[in-house]
Amino acid sequence: MDKRRTDYSLYICTDSGLMSSPTVEESVEAVLRGGATVIQLREKNASSRELYELALRVKAVTDRYGVPLIIDDRLDVALAVDAAGVHLGQSDLPCTAARRLLGEDKIVGITAPTVELAKQAKAEGADYIGVGAMFVTSTKTDAKPNTRENLAAIRAAVDIPIVIIGGVKRSNVLTFAGMGIDGAAVISDIIADPDPESAAREMKAVLGKFR
Repeated sequence: MDKRRTDYSLYICTDSGLMSSPTVEESVEAVLRGGATVIQLREKNASSRELYELALRVKAVTDRYGVPLIIDDRLDVALAVDAAGVHLGQSDLPCTAARRLLGEDKIVGITAPTVELAKQAKAEGADYIGVGAMFVTSTKTDAKPNTRENLAAIRAAVDIPIVIIGGVKRSNVLTFAGMGIDGAAVISDIIADPDPESAAREMKAVLGKFR
């Protein structure tokens, strides 16, 4: 996989507490059939062993579709399953440490809700940044809502891909059309839908209007 060619447009995060499918693997396969371009394994309550075993099963699915698997927070699990990369928050290991351990061919994403943090992430070698929360969201109750003005300032400050996150849905994502955003990270609007494949396909169609 050439990480420089990664398509971040429809970036789906898992959450086994919200999904309509019986298993995480089935949820992931459904959204991949619908056109998801990146999968982030985001299971906050799993033990290390549970997350490792789940990551192996999910990676078997993403590999079949040729789509990168990103592990949320857990650099050790990303290394253990040879995932495409890791996504780190501001309280996780720093980007420089992740890059040193993962190597140059893996993806490192960093949560960067301010211009200062975005510039720092770029300087430290992040491949993309996540900016949010764009709306109030039930999946991250401690996240403060961000603004379009701040998002525009971040876009002007860095030239690496930006993925918006936090309450992003089919019904509101076009709010950000024309802002130079590279992708939308979606959780509940797709994986909690009774038909996640169709929901992903609908979001993919909406995202097609971005450019």
